[in-house]
Parts: sequence; structure tokens; C-alpha cells
Amino acid sequence: MVGQEEAREAAGIVVQIVKEGKFAGRGILLAGPPGTGKTAIAIAIARELGEDTPFVSLNAAEIYSVEKKKTEVLMQALRQAIGVRVREKRTVYEGVVTEFKPRVRKARGLAYGYLGFGSSELTLETQDDSLKISVGPEITEQLISLNVRVGDVIVIDAETGNVRKVGKVKSKAKRVYDIEPYKEVQIPSGPVKKTKEIVRVLTLHDIDLYYAAERTFFSFFGVFGTEREISDEIRRKTDETVKKMIDEGRAELVQGVLFIDDAHLLDLEAFSFLTKAMESELSPIIILATNRGMTKIRGTDIEAPHGIPRDLLDRLLIIPTRPYSEEELKTIIMIRADEEDVPLDDSALELLTKIAVERSLRYALQLMEPAKIVALREGRHKVSAEDIKKVSSLFTDVKTSLEIVEKYKDLLLS
Repeated sequence: MVGQEEAREAAGIVVQIVKEGKFAGRGILLAGPPGTGKTAIAIAIARELGEDTPFVSLNAAEIYSVEKKKTEVLMQALRQAIGVRVREKRTVYEGVVTEFKPRVRKARGLAYGYLGFGSSELTLETQDDSLKISVGPEITEQLISLNVRVGDVIVIDAETGNVRKVGKVKSKAKRVYDIEPYKEVQIPSGPVKKTKEIVRVLTLHDIDLYYAAERTFFSFFGVFGTEREISDEIRRKTDETVKKMIDEGRAELVQGVLFIDDAHLLDLEAFSFLTKAMESELSPIIILATNRGMTKIRGTDIEAPHGIPRDLLDRLLIIPTRPYSEEELKTIIMIRADEEDVPLDDSALELLTKIAVERSLRYALQLMEPAKIVALREGRHKVSAEDIKKVSSLFTDVKTSLEIVEKYKDLLLS
């Protein structure tokens, strides 16, 4: 992360309190302007608690579903954020990635047809072995979604095809950052294909779905999923099963993080549900985030700080985030450009920084990929200020969009 030193220090103190088991009955509120790293801080808290800590991100607007009650949506999210660490022996492929070539499937006859990823070639190495394997579309999709690159150590379950990213070997990596999202690890030893003890983290919700599928006719057709509500009876069975596994020493609970963005969109019923959840013996770390000041609580005429009832605010440790400085904005743009393989010349970097200051950081970051395409069309590999100017004239920010709407309001439908 860049900047937000005070917020990061506060988050570090929260992590220490959680690790000492003294955070029961409380939650966290991240409050600050848009684009100031609130989500990143929440993710960082989860990673500091442990690499297999469940992290569930939910936008407050998502709980207002036609198919399910809002309390059911929140209950499922809470149980997704509580893990059960299970140990078992599995046949796996384990090693550091030295080559990864995903293949894209294209639709015939369509200029821009895209059908997703096909099979891919993957080379894994250990200290004693090297193996080139061909993996199918499902595993390829997982590798892409995990952002697997050369230098990453991964484990592929030979039976289920599940992929886990373990860490990064710096000597093999093409890029290295001071603060990595994954820990630095050694190159594994022994053969690439082996039998080893695997630690898997299921969530209470995963086990709920398993028992729910056993009891429904629709599971025969594979259509039971998260869109269905789960009964209290099934959840009690899950809790009994997990308790038995823990008593037998086969599993342990992992307290995760439930992150709810735009918390001001929740209503009194949802806030009451979360307050009760914080008091529960079995509860994840609940982190709320908002960019609002004094505003009305949804569905009422009551004004409250951040649109959150004061009785709940009293239970929250509030961490403020502040706008970035110009130098911090430039650093963020440089990091994102490097991460997304968008080479910028000095003039492009300066212009993007100016746009981030005058308009918004998110808008500046969104211009990079379109500008790269414009530069490539002109036969250049580096993005220049002219490319940024070109795409900024094609894609507007929110402020400019509102000005256009106001200008042509008589032609627009109301």
C-alpha cells in the first residue's frame, strides 16, 4: 500500500487485538472519501490474520435481494467468513511455476469472438524435479483468477483440480515488490507429483450447502446453490458436525473477515442483525466501510454519523482514511502501470497524476489500458501524454458526464 500510514497503523493494532482474542463484541468502521484504500486495508487485515483466513466482501446493496430475505443474505455471508481448517492426505502437483502459457479459445467467424480459456501448458519445478503438464480450462481459469505468474509456488489437487497459491520464490519472479500479497517461500523439494498432507479451509456455509444439497430433489440436477435459503435445522447439523471434528482433533475454526462496503445503504433491521452477530460466540471480524458523513439511516428520517445507528457506532473502532498527496498518487499509478503491463513515459505519468489530483484516482487508472491500445495502434510500445489525452476525450469522468447530461437535459428522457 501507499500512504494511509495512520490508518495502516490502526489496522495493525486491531490485528494484534484479534490475535490476542480480545476483539469479541466489536467491529471496525473504515470511513473516508472514495478511492482512499478502504477495501485494501480490509484485505490487509485479513491477510495479516493468516494466509487461509476467509475474506468475504459484500456491498450493502447486495442484501436487498428478491429471492432471499436480507437477514438470510447476511447470515450466509457471516458463515462464509468462518472457516474450518481440515487436514487430509491428497495426491498433488506442487512446485514453482517456471512457464505458464494459457490458450484463449476464440469463436470462429467473429472478429472479436471470445469463448474463454482452453487448455494450457504449465511447467512446475522443485529442487529435485521438473514436470511439464497440460491442464484443462477449469484449472486454467483458476490460475488466471489467482494471477499466477512465473516464480509463484502453487499446489494443484490431482483429484479435484483445486489450485492453491502458496507464495513466491523471489529468485524466479520477474517482478518483486517491497510488500508482496503472498509470502516469500523456498522452492519445494522432492518430486512434483506427490502425496502430502493438505490443509484445506472450508467455510461453515460450504458445509451448509453440502447438507442442504443432500436433502433436496434439485441437487440431483446440480441446481442447488447460494440462491436458495438454508434452514436453521441444516445449520445446526453443520455446527454439530464441526464441533465433533474439532473435539476429535481433525479440524479447527478459523475466524475470518466479513467486509461490507457502502455500509450506509443498510437499514435498521440489517444493523440490528449485525449488532446481534457481533455479540455471538461464533462471529467473524465485521468490517464496515462508508464514504458518507452525516446522513439519514436508510428507510428513516433519523440522521446519524455515516448513516449508522449510534448504538452500533459505539461498538465500532473507527479508522479514518484521508485523500492521497500528489506524490502518493504518482506512486500508486506507477505501481498499477507496472502490475498491468502498461509502460508509461514520463509525460504520460505526469498527466495521469494531474488527472488523479484534479478528477479522481480511479478515473486516472481506468485510462491506462485504453491508452495502451491507442499507443499499440500507432506502433508504439510506450504510452505517451498524447495517448492519455486521446482516451480522456473518449471516456469521461463523473463530473464531465454530469455536465454533458445538464447540457442536453432537454433531449434526455426523465
